[in-house]
Amino acid sequence: MRHDWFISGKYGLFIHFGLYSILGGEYQGKRTNGLSEWIMNDLDIPVKEYEKLTLRFNPVHFNADEICRKAVEWGMKYICFTSKHHDGYAMYRSFADPYNSFDQSDCQRDFVRELADGCSKYGLVFCLYYSQAQDWRHPDGYRAYQDNSKKNFRRYLDEKCIPQVKEILSNYGDIGMIWFDTPMDMTYQESKELVDIVRSLQPNCLINGRIGNNLGDYMTTQDNRIPAYPVKRLWEIPATLNSSWAYKHFDGDWLPPEDVLRKFLHIVSRGGNYLLNIGPRGDGSVPEKSVKTLDTIGLWLKNCGESIYGTQAIDTYVYEAPNLRFTHKDHELFVHVLDPYRFAGKQISLQNITNTVEKISWVGRSDLSTDNMLRISQTLEGDPYWGLNIPKNLDRCMVLTAKIVTKEKDFIQKML
Repeated sequence: MRHDWFISGKYGLFIHFGLYSILGGEYQGKRTNGLSEWIMNDLDIPVKEYEKLTLRFNPVHFNADEICRKAVEWGMKYICFTSKHHDGYAMYRSFADPYNSFDQSDCQRDFVRELADGCSKYGLVFCLYYSQAQDWRHPDGYRAYQDNSKKNFRRYLDEKCIPQVKEILSNYGDIGMIWFDTPMDMTYQESKELVDIVRSLQPNCLINGRIGNNLGDYMTTQDNRIPAYPVKRLWEIPATLNSSWAYKHFDGDWLPPEDVLRKFLHIVSRGGNYLLNIGPRGDGSVPEKSVKTLDTIGLWLKNCGESIYGTQAIDTYVYEAPNLRFTHKDHELFVHVLDPYRFAGKQISLQNITNTVEKISWVGRSDLSTDNMLRISQTLEGDPYWGLNIPKNLDRCMVLTAKIVTKEKDFIQKML
């Protein structure tokens, strides 16, 4: 099934990279208050002026092979790259429009090809972002926050969007997912036309929710917005490590690894996938703080990945448990304790779970004893009671995860 890799993978790398990366959020001394990749629109940079960036685009430090290798090290299972963002500049050799990184740049490189080869080499699912409605260079492409009523959007679709979508789906091998964005005023028929093209060229390619008109294969949340409860359908959150997608040289609002892992557990425990972004600099190098944080998460996944990959959301736990996150596989329940050192030597109460426990262990922590790890009894009211005993001498780890193997395949909770 085309969904299998997505269901099991849970974690992907988003890469926002293009001409806007050169500016880093600043043009002629003026800094954008918005997203760095939106600078052309937000600062109203004329098309002819923005095009001059192609003369400077030579990202000698962009190494697709190294990025793919690191993505595996970081524990990611798929990569999604911006083949064309809203500025209209394609990051591959497009025969439909010469405004691209091969025909109009100093470097003459096809970054989609480089990443396709890297993903194939390292066993990653290769996915592509494509801005299907907005194109700020094409005279008939939509432009956010402006009057588009006089545009001949059909001409843009026929001249650029459809030919380029066919190119990226035909010339780079298997594409696991195409990630459309900002459909704006696209009609059902226009969105459906793109869906039919994807299905005809790559039957196993997933289509994200931002194709528009409820035609996606899964739900794409708003940027950085995590659902508050389990969602029993396929969904994914696109998320950043700071406040922008593309590189913004003055954006220092970096999330610490603890916060990233906490968000990751929120997402997976509610049934979603985490598509986490990096924004390389104009020279192609990846900001060091991004690398450091992703290295930390990757190390945690190396030890504890079994509690993430291939898991499912459970129904909302009957009691408030702000320091706990649950993930589940057949016959296995994983209990993630956030900031566990705060509970060192204490017992955490898990009530109204009726599964029959067969085996328990600490995930990735062979140094911790499992003696008296879980006390099973019932309350005075007759409710089932599990008491999870947190070790006394616990280091200041980010998360402590208990694996509880149960006789029952499914997770069962009951109010008596």
